[in-house]
Amino acid sequence: MSNSAIQNSGIEEIESKDRLSDLSDCLIIHILSFLNAKQAVQTCVLSSRWMNLWTGFPKLTLHSTGFQTCEIFTKFVSRVLCLRDPSIPLQALDFKHARATGRLEPRILKMIVNYANYSCQTLTHLKLAIYSRGGHQIPFPESLNLPALTSLQLENFKFCGGDNGRAEPFSTFNKPSSLLISNCTISGAITLCISSVTLVNFTLYNKLSNFYIIELCTPSLCTFAFTGTPYQTLSASNVSSVKHVEIYAEVIPYQKEPPLTLFNWLRTFPNIKSLTVSTTTLQVLYLIRDLFPRLLKLNLRSLGNLESLKVKMEPFSYGFRMTMCHVMLQKAKSKKEADSLQRAFIEGSEPSSPIPDEIMDFFLRNSPTAKVEFIDC
Repeated sequence: MSNSAIQNSGIEEIESKDRLSDLSDCLIIHILSFLNAKQAVQTCVLSSRWMNLWTGFPKLTLHSTGFQTCEIFTKFVSRVLCLRDPSIPLQALDFKHARATGRLEPRILKMIVNYANYSCQTLTHLKLAIYSRGGHQIPFPESLNLPALTSLQLENFKFCGGDNGRAEPFSTFNKPSSLLISNCTISGAITLCISSVTLVNFTLYNKLSNFYIIELCTPSLCTFAFTGTPYQTLSASNVSSVKHVEIYAEVIPYQKEPPLTLFNWLRTFPNIKSLTVSTTTLQVLYLIRDLFPRLLKLNLRSLGNLESLKVKMEPFSYGFRMTMCHVMLQKAKSKKEADSLQRAFIEGSEPSSPIPDEIMDFFLRNSPTAKVEFIDC
């Protein structure tokens, strides 16, 4: 046999060999656990050896994307929870119901909560995202009791308050280190209480005009990150541990006035070491200054120890420019000036600079030793 024939034979043998079959079950489970439950089940059908591997995944991702109706998704979730091997500790549970799937059936959330409580001794990561038609938000299930939970992410829930006007949905969690809240509201209360000696990272997303107070009692908090419209008031005690703050502020399209709470946010954390803001954040601060010029004369002691100031250069959306236009029109002295200003915003020539000089001067004056970095997105 010639050398080329031997080489070709060797190549064919390598190509025909099923290398996946040589992998251990533990490694295959680890790889497949990165898929959502539907994809994992479909993949396991490809091999008789893999047929039941999905029942032992330590991570469970249940997303309604890819299901035509909520009824089909509900039946799938029910089957998955029933057939999963209860002897395998569940470490992470990720549940997401999309608006396009249809109206959420209450019993599906109840199933998820019951299963989470059943796995309470091992469950460390929990994600719950609910999208309902008509903008109605689902009350956050108060029956959750997860003593091992370290990471919690919630989206589109409603936190219900008690007779004292305070909502305390996280009081039963003993050791959370990371908390993310996205587009959540409160009902029957004016204050959302977050009290934890173990919480290190707190992330807040808000695209709604929700006006309420967030009371922080988090002595170990290190990082605070926000994206959206900052209409919430921060009331904090014992948060000197916060060293890193990120703010990507926006305003709701066609909102008449920018949120005035943003300046107060910068005063809330007394010992910031690094601050990251977007260009939209700087523009929102500029709009606030336009209405209240004295704000830029404030001395923010919270920025005195700042070592790093990063500005992310983000493009302005049409809605954001129009909101800025509506605020700026209040200063127009004539109809001609107003028409010219409006035309400039529509065409995109305003704002003329993504970074307002007065706002940057304000930061530099309050944090003279900070290293400034501009980051292109």
